Amino acid sequence: MLAPWLLSAGLKLLLWGGLCVVSLAGATLTLNLLQMVASFARKWHQMRPVPTVGDPYPLVGHALMLKPDSRDFFQQIIDYTEEYRHLPLLKLWLGPLPLVVLYNAENVEVILNSSKHIEKSYMYKFLEPWLGLGLLTSTGNKWRSRRKMLTPTFHFTILEDFLDVMNEQANILVTKLEKHVNQEAFNCFFYVTLCTLDIICETAMGKSIGAQSNDDSEYVRAVYRMSDSIHQRMKTPWLWLDLVFYMFKDGREHRRSLKIVHDFTNNVITERVNEMKRHEEGTSNDKEKDFPPHKTKCRAFLDLLLNVTDDQGNKLSHEDIREEVDTFMFEGHDTTAAAINWSLYLLGWYPEVQQKVDSELEEVFGKSDRPVTLEDLKKLKYLECVIKESLRLFPSVPFFARNLTQDCEVVGYKIVQGCQVIILPYALHRDPKYFPDPEEFKPERFFPENSKGRHTYAYVPFSAGPRNCIGQKFAIMEEKTILSCILRHFWVESNQKREELGLAGELILRPSNGIWIKLKRRNTDES
Repeated sequence: MLAPWLLSAGLKLLLWGGLCVVSLAGATLTLNLLQMVASFARKWHQMRPVPTVGDPYPLVGHALMLKPDSRDFFQQIIDYTEEYRHLPLLKLWLGPLPLVVLYNAENVEVILNSSKHIEKSYMYKFLEPWLGLGLLTSTGNKWRSRRKMLTPTFHFTILEDFLDVMNEQANILVTKLEKHVNQEAFNCFFYVTLCTLDIICETAMGKSIGAQSNDDSEYVRAVYRMSDSIHQRMKTPWLWLDLVFYMFKDGREHRRSLKIVHDFTNNVITERVNEMKRHEEGTSNDKEKDFPPHKTKCRAFLDLLLNVTDDQGNKLSHEDIREEVDTFMFEGHDTTAAAINWSLYLLGWYPEVQQKVDSELEEVFGKSDRPVTLEDLKKLKYLECVIKESLRLFPSVPFFARNLTQDCEVVGYKIVQGCQVIILPYALHRDPKYFPDPEEFKPERFFPENSKGRHTYAYVPFSAGPRNCIGQKFAIMEEKTILSCILRHFWVESNQKREELGLAGELILRPSNGIWIKLKRRNTDES
């Protein structure tokens, strides 16, 4: 008689316990929801004075008004900035998340010049599986320490060592382009991108991957698959959760590509460490202990990372080094390729500007196709103005985003902690206050006499302030080298109107329809 009673009591206790757990979970969920609603209401009230676009819907904000396609979305945001140019800033609500858009130099300075507002936006978290917490994605003390350690590795005397690689790969690109001379228009975007990928691999890791010769290599395909999947994930909110993303084919493919890229970088680092050890063991003369030997090969970024130390004398770990090598790879090829392509496109539309570049190249090189030297680069001042003006019209990075970790004030408006601040160089660079006739391509804007007095934060293609791009000198050097090689061999004609480009503002400002050009041969004297 006792057993049935115990069974019945046990079932009742189990049922009661289950109900308690469910009730507790429900209460916790309700409490969390109430806290979220209260936080949202508080932010809504605090941010209410900030100018907004239209009337946001309850709870979802402007989310239903924003266009899902990256091309349409980018154009929509740019249209907003043009429509509300008279206002100092704009506010959007993405669900409970407030987002403030800045496109005015004085207001941009408040964020970019701050040593407090240095935390990157939530969107950068999608890069962490690939780049870890390196210079691009880290924040706080780790970022400050890493930035201090890495700054010396981008000194101009070190960058000069990379010129041989840039010249070699630029000449391969010229050879690849030869088949298009006096032919129909072709899309040059991928050609240039493979060239910059080869350059960044060899300068970052001391490893030649031959992307221009073999664009079907496993590593090259993995890099492009990962970039594409990250772009796709950023514009698809339901893929933001890892659990959901990795359930789909794109997520699983991303994970496989990630393994290929990390395995490649890890193997290169291990090989380089072993080479360094063998070199040190085999030399007794201190002058011979530099690695790699100066007479045989230039030092790669990786070689420099293996030797840098922090203030306490600590070296970077294997994982730290991989983070920075992968970051250099990610930041250093797509952005530079985009800048070169935009320059070619604009030169092809403005033959009078291209003629001025041609005259400068003639003055510096004559009819020779010899390698570019550092002294040559210093003399190519008009070409540098062309690059700067191209980056004004088509900045490689279409937006910079910060997550505010504390409240701040912008032109009298309170911007609350947790707000995402978006800076749009594309709109900022079109402010007629600093750039009259902003849609016109005028490299002369960047002559010293014409730049004098211009607001420091009116032009920020490489960002600005403490988190500016550490590799901008490298980028300009590479762009000038490649463009000078191309333009010493070919005359460029563009075949698209601007409205036909299909601008897509993702991580990189891309022409979704490519860059279509025609090439004509210039007369050169092989000497």
